[in-house]
Amino acid sequence: MSNIASKVTLIHRRDKLRAEAMLVDKLNQKIKEGKIDVIWNAVLASVNGDENLVTGVTLNKTDSDEIININCSGVFIAIGHQPNTGIFKEYLDMHDNGYIKVNGGSDGNSTSTSISGVFAAGDVSDSIYRQAITSAGSGCMAALDAEKFLDE
Repeated sequence: MSNIASKVTLIHRRDKLRAEAMLVDKLNQKIKEGKIDVIWNAVLASVNGDENLVTGVTLNKTDSDEIININCSGVFIAIGHQPNTGIFKEYLDMHDNGYIKVNGGSDGNSTSTSISGVFAAGDVSDSIYRQAITSAGSGCMAALDAEKFLDE
């Protein structure tokens, strides 16, 4: 986000990160460059604005009674890396870490799952990259795989 937004503020609920060292190093570099600000020990209380426009957020500090209001025009929420796939457990083959198994390969059916006609894309099937751009790409692949399935 820091490559496209004029300002990025990362809100973290603890006093340190538990991410992979490489990711922490990248974040620290962006902080040093002044591209990212971090607010530690805080949680999102509300997103402010109306149905058409975000105008800011309200944060509650977890280590005090302090409330922080930040003006902003966009909010991206990411908490952890567990896919929200529990409702599919009984139906689709899953990896032990909760991600949906896809068949993969280059036969034009790479997003198909253990059930014919069901396709998975993005963060529910990708435990490695977990990026918006790769999710968009796999979403496009799933749409093409579904179209091919319906044509057959």
